[in-house]
Amino acid sequence: MRFPPFLQQKLPIQCTDCFGQSIKTMTDVFSKRNRSRIMSLVKNRDTAPEIIVRKAIYGMGFRYSLNAKDLPGKPDIVLRKRKKAVFVNGCFWHGHKGCKRASRPSSNRKFWEEKIEGNMTRDKRSKAALKKLGFSVLTIWGCQIQNEALLRRKLINFITGGLPNERKR
Repeated sequence: MRFPPFLQQKLPIQCTDCFGQSIKTMTDVFSKRNRSRIMSLVKNRDTAPEIIVRKAIYGMGFRYSLNAKDLPGKPDIVLRKRKKAVFVNGCFWHGHKGCKRASRPSSNRKFWEEKIEGNMTRDKRSKAALKKLGFSVLTIWGCQIQNEALLRRKLINFITGGLPNERKR
């Protein structure tokens, strides 16, 4: 893979591809200030995967509340009457085990390990606290959004407890 000349100046690391050809890997092309600004724009609510899940639940005839601040972990979607909570997690940010989207950056490794491990620990605590309050908890991962039929089946089974004819739509 060749990079434009203006990027090659910022590519100090020498690597080889699977054919033994010398290639250069890209380091961050943004300044620390610009990278910080870009990362601050990453949304933590109303993300595309979250909206897809919400539309699927609404389309099945269920009503819900969003980001319940009174519940541990502020679940993304809450069906209070049914005592169900749904978290829509990004594979990278929440450390989805076995997912290619969850690979950790090679630079600043210690920071990312602590950040993602902290998120995973907080997720476990929130889930346990919700269960203690009598809620059932479902985590939908960003990579699971791709297959709409599978997503709908997973949601209907979770919400109805395996009774698919409870809501018709």
